[in-house]
Amino acid sequence: MARIKNVELPKDKSLFVGLTAIHGIGQSLGKKICLAVGLDPEMKVRDLTLEQEALIRSEVDKYLVEGELRREVQMNIKSKMEIGSYQGTRHKKGLPVHGQRTNRNARTRKGRGKVVANKKKETK
Repeated sequence: MARIKNVELPKDKSLFVGLTAIHGIGQSLGKKICLAVGLDPEMKVRDLTLEQEALIRSEVDKYLVEGELRREVQMNIKSKMEIGSYQGTRHKKGLPVHGQRTNRNARTRKGRGKVVANKKKETK
């Protein structure tokens, strides 16, 4: 069981795809890490030896991943909110930050739709 940065890598996946389980590592960075260490990116995670695991750990330590990356992102968001930038105010209000439309979607950021009371229909 390969465990890097307190994350269990999935055993049945290719090495570069398995590395994407670590927050901050995508497929291209996963391939770059594999090639820097001198491993085949297509090999399975279950085939790793302890020495190879140690090499990957040392290479991953060079990048900002997992807890440090999450902390960095949260600090950036907090600083934008403190200085009162446009993006900071969008974060405060819980609205989309990157210019998306909000009049008919953005439910992920805005939450469930609010119910508006129906007007009684007049009968003639």
